[in-house]
Amino acid sequence: MNWKFWQKKKHSDKPKIKKTKTREWVDAIVFAVVAATIIRVFFIEAYTIPSGSMERSLLVGDFLFVSKVNYGARIPMTPIAFPFAHHTMPLTGTKAYWDGVQWKYRRLPGLQDIKRNDVVVFNFPEGDTVVLERQDDNYYQMQLRGESRESIWSGFSVTSRPVDKRENFIKRCIAIAGDTISMKNGLAVVNGTPSPLVGTGGFGYNVEFTTADVNLKLFEDMGFKIGPTALPTIYRFEGTPDLVKELKKSPYVKSVTEDLTPADEQDILIFPHDKNRKWNLDNYGPIIVPEKGWTVTLDSLTMPLYERSIRIYEGNKLEKVGNDWILNGKKATTYTFKMDYYWMMGDNRHASADSRYWGFVPEDHIVGKALFIWLSIDSEGSFFNKIRWSRIFKGIH
Repeated sequence: MNWKFWQKKKHSDKPKIKKTKTREWVDAIVFAVVAATIIRVFFIEAYTIPSGSMERSLLVGDFLFVSKVNYGARIPMTPIAFPFAHHTMPLTGTKAYWDGVQWKYRRLPGLQDIKRNDVVVFNFPEGDTVVLERQDDNYYQMQLRGESRESIWSGFSVTSRPVDKRENFIKRCIAIAGDTISMKNGLAVVNGTPSPLVGTGGFGYNVEFTTADVNLKLFEDMGFKIGPTALPTIYRFEGTPDLVKELKKSPYVKSVTEDLTPADEQDILIFPHDKNRKWNLDNYGPIIVPEKGWTVTLDSLTMPLYERSIRIYEGNKLEKVGNDWILNGKKATTYTFKMDYYWMMGDNRHASADSRYWGFVPEDHIVGKALFIWLSIDSEGSFFNKIRWSRIFKGIH
């Protein structure tokens, strides 16, 4: 006789409760969001080119993938954030993150260091303070152009953003930590060696023709952007040095002169915004790019260049008392940098807001390396020519 009939069934013998369709969908969505977030943070992320600062290397409407692996993925510094939103919610316009929790800067090991001429995505260094009604502008440049701090704060909504929630920029790394960078007549000079842009990069030229009867469409088809001047035979061309070589072969071209700012003309918008330095977009420097472990003397010559890096990027309390610099409450004559820095510039040299305006990019602002274009849309193209087919899966060099 079986005396075990009275025993209760074991827990494992109980029938499993089947998930509802709603629960299955919720589980699938949660898994997809978590997986996609991990991929975006630690492996690869998609970006769009919004401006022409990198023409002709990258065009407006290019969609590209950026690797987080090459330089090492940055551990999120603002961990509590809404998935797939960078700093602003798309519909409400409110913050897409909570900055009540901030983690210190850490980065996983990468496959390589940043090299000169790499195309790099990074957080905008001067994006710590933002005017919400004018987010395409620069808060600090607004003041340099004559707007007072008081008028900005009283007339607009101003907010601050943590490092990893600042606007994403993409530029070419012209100089790495420890390099000396300068600009001579529109040409970048790194460690004393001229670094011309080959096959890319836009400059402005004043082109004089032998006659006013010129078919400009022929030159536009070559790749130039053309604008009129006050004289009927002179036009302003924008193009690469390679295109200019072809342009000079035309029998209708009388002269071509590069449109450069004279070396002795000062532009106060140019970093470091020092009245004692007569620097401009085409002529400035030399500047030493800070390197981790490099010690700089704190004096009137160096501080316009490095004060922001020491105070803002490296988080020190720095103030000047009389002729002395007080660093974290103690008198100091030197400072040793804790991070590497980089000098970023756009290939479209006369239409790029880059390090020439706002200085160094700290290593904790680095997002990743641009790899390749997976789609390119021409907003001015016709229905069948919206997609730039020749740019799909094109590598970025």
